[in-house]
Amino acid sequence: MSEPQIPVAVIGARGRLGAFAAKLFAEHAHFELVACWERGDDWPARVSASGARVVFEATRAGLGHAHARIVLEQGARPLVATSGVTPEQVEDLDALARKRSAGGLVVPNFSLGAWILQRACELAAPHFERAEIVEAHHARKADAPSGTAADTVRRITVARANAGCAPLEAAGTGHAARGEVRDGVALHSLRLPGVYARQEVLFSGEGELFAVRHEMSGPEAFGAGIVLAARYVSACQGVGLGLDQVLRSAS
Repeated sequence: MSEPQIPVAVIGARGRLGAFAAKLFAEHAHFELVACWERGDDWPARVSASGARVVFEATRAGLGHAHARIVLEQGARPLVATSGVTPEQVEDLDALARKRSAGGLVVPNFSLGAWILQRACELAAPHFERAEIVEAHHARKADAPSGTAADTVRRITVARANAGCAPLEAAGTGHAARGEVRDGVALHSLRLPGVYARQEVLFSGEGELFAVRHEMSGPEAFGAGIVLAARYVSACQGVGLGLDQVLRSAS
């Protein structure tokens, strides 16, 4: 007997990522695309009636937390792709989801390659004295630094803390050309036509430089991660951050 389809709705279905996700769900055997909405639509009033179990949220940076709360309150499960959701906001969503015996997920980057890059950074973080990130995206991306870069800093900081290492300290801070500094990591954001998404993380110590880079040419790189995450969200309890729990459950 075939596996029942998971009913999915998409918010932000005309954006680059939202349009890709809507097409992916419409064509995938494990999903039924039941609704597509724009950010300006009165979608909060339609979530429950749509029958969606999972709602893929891909609107504008900074709106993910508020939209996810609405989705949970309407009885569905949010899968948030929009950047700008803080770890504290994920904890808030987790508490609300568990109260309602539901689940969800906030994912800064659905690319499996980007996730592997971040895992490499977690391994490297305790062993180097400095770290900087250079990330580049297309010119229409409004937020800087990217959600992926911010999440990479968080992972580096946690990895060092778990290993008992002192916090990183960026060199030459106080100069605009040195970029934004978060937790001792200097972040440099480029917004250029001709680029889709690229991130390079550089670690340095005495006499050596370790660099890891990931580059995407289009949203197709998100496909496998979106499918895995949506299936995970359809049955999970609580709201997590990133693909870690998804990939552990799939292995």
